[in-house]
Amino acid sequence: MGSVSVGVDVGGTFTDFILLDSEAGILRTAKVPTTVDDRATGFLSGLHALEVPIDSIDWLVHGTTAGTNAVLERKGARCGLITTQGFRDALELGRRTRPHAYGLSGSFQPLIDRCDRLEVRERMDARGNVVVPLSEDDVKRAVDHFLRAGVESIVIHFLHSYVNPDHERRCAEIVRAHWHNQNVVAGHEIIREMREFERGSTAAIHASIRPIVSDYIDRVAQRLKDEGFKNQLLVMQANGGMMSSSIVGQHAVQTVMSGPAAGVLAAAQIAKASHLPHVITGDMGGTSYDVAIIVNGEPVITAEKDLAYAVPIRIPMIDIHSIGSGGGSIAHIDKAGMLRVGPESAGSFPGPIGYGRGGERPTITDANFLLGRINPNSITGSDEKASIVKIEKAMVEEVGAPLGLTAIDAAAAIIEVAVQDLVGAIRLISIDKGCDPRDFALMPYGGAGPLHAVAIARELGIPQVVVPRFPGLTSALGCVMANVRHDFVQTINKLFDDLDPLEVVELMNAQADEGRALLQIGNVEVESIEICNEVDVLYRGQSHVMTIPVVSAEFNIEAVKGKFTELYLDRFNLSLPEMKPMLVNVRTTVIGVRAPVDLSIFRPQNGDVDQAIVGKRRVYFAGEWHDALIFQREKLPLHGIVEGPAIIEQADTTIVVDPGASCVVDEFGSILIKVGSVNTVRYASQAAVEA
Repeated sequence: MGSVSVGVDVGGTFTDFILLDSEAGILRTAKVPTTVDDRATGFLSGLHALEVPIDSIDWLVHGTTAGTNAVLERKGARCGLITTQGFRDALELGRRTRPHAYGLSGSFQPLIDRCDRLEVRERMDARGNVVVPLSEDDVKRAVDHFLRAGVESIVIHFLHSYVNPDHERRCAEIVRAHWHNQNVVAGHEIIREMREFERGSTAAIHASIRPIVSDYIDRVAQRLKDEGFKNQLLVMQANGGMMSSSIVGQHAVQTVMSGPAAGVLAAAQIAKASHLPHVITGDMGGTSYDVAIIVNGEPVITAEKDLAYAVPIRIPMIDIHSIGSGGGSIAHIDKAGMLRVGPESAGSFPGPIGYGRGGERPTITDANFLLGRINPNSITGSDEKASIVKIEKAMVEEVGAPLGLTAIDAAAAIIEVAVQDLVGAIRLISIDKGCDPRDFALMPYGGAGPLHAVAIARELGIPQVVVPRFPGLTSALGCVMANVRHDFVQTINKLFDDLDPLEVVELMNAQADEGRALLQIGNVEVESIEICNEVDVLYRGQSHVMTIPVVSAEFNIEAVKGKFTELYLDRFNLSLPEMKPMLVNVRTTVIGVRAPVDLSIFRPQNGDVDQAIVGKRRVYFAGEWHDALIFQREKLPLHGIVEGPAIIEQADTTIVVDPGASCVVDEFGSILIKVGSVNTVRYASQAAVEA
């Protein structure tokens, strides 16, 4: 074997594995149910399923949702907050928004309970000058209180510490001298950026998930070491890069949304190879649907994200919008008599009814079983056959009877409601941000994504769907493709008229040096190091910034101002020469570049598409039953054309080609579906025509 890379994505329902060795031409996959009680157990069992000696693995990269789930489910570690006197409730007051735009309902649970938020005497002004010295006695009393209260993790968050962190540093020294574990974080160690609420929320997220993420990653790393793994376990980050497991404790907040980020990273590379610059991704697993946008071949990165209501996180991350709608999402009738799907999920255990693990409530997956879209005799991760009788009975009792529908009509209604929910998620991240979905292709992945992709695309007017070779393993593939990456930001917040360009250059160089040091500490071998710099600029008096790339070797103030004016005019069709621009933040990204993955390893063989036909099944579409041919994905040849209605089956997912749609297999194993309509004629891609 040559250089062996393994990507692992632990989802809420399944844990996915992909092994690539481009030099030897080896490709292996595995998919095992997620062991919720101890995810490390599923991790190791999946590695064994790949049938490769663990000591022969060179790169092992892991995407995890452990931190994300802990935040969303409020199951993080119990945290204590030490903050500036008078600002105890800043994390709870937030921006004084409402959970719902209309009406008076809604509630909010802060990340840190009020009884665990203590104030100490200290104060810096906005320029970093000391107004009130730090009371070390107050800090020691706070530590004693938290020790008695059983707090697990400490957050230190002082006003304006992004300008002058001296008080936070000294407070952290005192706390760490008395604290019983490593779970102590000062806000400036996570982010040096203005906006106290968002900065404090980010530090609180880090503190709440650090014990969970660190304990889990350490446990996995130790078990790998015990089985002979010789290299560093690597962990995916939300920004689409990865880091060494040895520093994950100091950067735990970067693991939030790392699994979905890996999927978007892989989607961008696959789309680029297929010459599709603009793509909307739809990752539908067992519990959620994650949507992102790829523009000009690159995922959209954001530094402003709300994980939940009033829980902002301010780190560079791939812009992903998630809703609680996955294959395991449970259908139910709400108090108003309306059919709803999700956000509650059956998960991997007990799972959908069809999995035969004790599930009793109908899910999206069960609806697909009933409508003939999923093969009830072959279920991923299960040796049992789906009981159609049990599914029909539950479908009638839970959904059909209350709505006066048959089991089939109830299943069709569940799919329709779910599709509209998924369409709404795409609209939020595309139309609401000024992007027209008709200019994009849709790339569905995750175990359930390709089941509904054509219906979603038709609803949005998206002309083409691109299904990667292993949709259910796309996030695991993204782990293999990732580079090592570290992001830094620091607020300057000065008018350009008052700015010293040397100050900016020195700051960018200092951040670049810090990134290089992290690469050395992580001990990860890379081919080269890339440094990218950006600045956030706005007009004084405004609140939203525009980000502009700059060169670190120089900082030309007039050039940056000119670029900002140009971008502002392009974005808002407005010129404001009387307004004064301000440099708000300086951002530096340090990337350790790895050798790229050769996607030609997914190239299918030549052959006859008829050899991929394995049967025929009646499938329900738009109120009618259709006879649909069933194809085996592994046997579909290069440039093979399939007409809808058809079902394409593979171990990690099922692809539904609706009536009126047609598809062709490209040179990277992706299936390109022309959505069309019910009257669409036979379609072939240009590549197929030329062949």
